[in-house]
Amino acid sequence: MSYLLKDVYGMYKCNIEGGICFLGAKTLIGEEVIGKNGKKLGEIQELMIDMKNQKVAYALMSFAGFLGMGERLFAVPFGALRNDGVKGQLYLDVDEEKFNTAPYIDPNDWPDMADKNWIREVHAFYGVEPYLMGM
Repeated sequence: MSYLLKDVYGMYKCNIEGGICFLGAKTLIGEEVIGKNGKKLGEIQELMIDMKNQKVAYALMSFAGFLGMGERLFAVPFGALRNDGVKGQLYLDVDEEKFNTAPYIDPNDWPDMADKNWIREVHAFYGVEPYLMGM
C-alpha cells in the first residue's frame, strides 16, 4: 500500500524535488519495504528512536523468508531507507539474497542497540554511515 494514502492531515507536501520531506511514524508502521530487485523484502513493524540523541535510529522490519516461514526481525538503519515521493513506497538498496544474510534480532536475546560494535556492524551491512558521529 502507498503510505501517501495514509496522509490524513495533508502533511506530505514538500517543495523540494525528489521525495517527501516529512512522514508520520504511524504512516510507516505496516508499510512494505521494496528491495533492489523490486520485490517486497518485508514490513516496518516499529521505529526505534534513540531518546538520548533524539534521532530515529532504526526501522524494525519483519522478513517472512521463504514461503512465509521463519519470520525474522531486522533493525534497518533509518538512513538506509529511501522514499520515492511519487508511488509512496519505501526502498532498501538490498536484494533478497543478500538480505537473508543480514544481522537479525532474536526476540529472546535482544541486542544492546547502544553497543558501538553492534551499531557499526548493522550500519556496515547496509552500507550507510552510523547515525551517531564517531562510530
